[in-house]
Amino acid sequence: MMIDLSGKTAVVTGSSSGIGLAIGAGLAAAGARVVLTGRDEERLKAAAESLRATGAVVRAVAVDLAADAGPLIEAEPEADILVNNLGIFEARPPLEITDDEWQRYFETNVLAGVRLTRHYLPGMMDRGWGRVQYIASDSAVVTPAEMIHYGMTKTALLGVSRGFAKAASGSGVTVNTVIAGPTHTGGVETFVRQLVPGDLPWEEAQRRFMREYRPQSLIQRLIEPEEIANMVVYLSSPQASATTGGALRVDGGYVDAILP
Repeated sequence: MMIDLSGKTAVVTGSSSGIGLAIGAGLAAAGARVVLTGRDEERLKAAAESLRATGAVVRAVAVDLAADAGPLIEAEPEADILVNNLGIFEARPPLEITDDEWQRYFETNVLAGVRLTRHYLPGMMDRGWGRVQYIASDSAVVTPAEMIHYGMTKTALLGVSRGFAKAASGSGVTVNTVIAGPTHTGGVETFVRQLVPGDLPWEEAQRRFMREYRPQSLIQRLIEPEEIANMVVYLSSPQASATTGGALRVDGGYVDAILP
């Protein structure tokens, strides 16, 4: 399938590394002009340069979206594609999660994307074309005992996405959620090390993590960020024009259900 996003501008949040950067690379490879965002200006600059080296047209906007979307909106007032990938996670005993932590997770993982959708969606609707996506997680459906505050935010994204899809009904704009399974990123490597004791080689630690903490996975390995990006690029394309209001799984079969 040939996907051509030439002439489209794509804003990808939380994209200085990991899944977000892979999404940015995938959209750029399809011809989109890509806007990367992140809080760490140096890391963001390095990410943008890595994509430019492939011939991509990229802009980097350093911003803390959990606090203020203003700098991004001022730099890029319009977008054709919005991918709300920004998210934080950490293993925490459920009864030790404080009110401040609950609030911080909701502000970062949910409200940051809601604010950007509220800004960019009307312009997409006026132009009669647009794509909005939220990157959720298997934790949206299978709440992990070790980080229920994170799982709660990802569950919220399913409702947010469905609601905005209804708001965009009949406009030519689609809104969807991608449910990502356990994915191989730097943050997940740290997370695995938190849960798997000892100084095991990475491959052994990963196998033990999947066996003990994610045994439902049908592929029995961590997903690569590019595999998540493939779904996002498709949903961003004209070919996905009849897919909206959905929650599409790239979870390696982790969620033990036919539907989310």
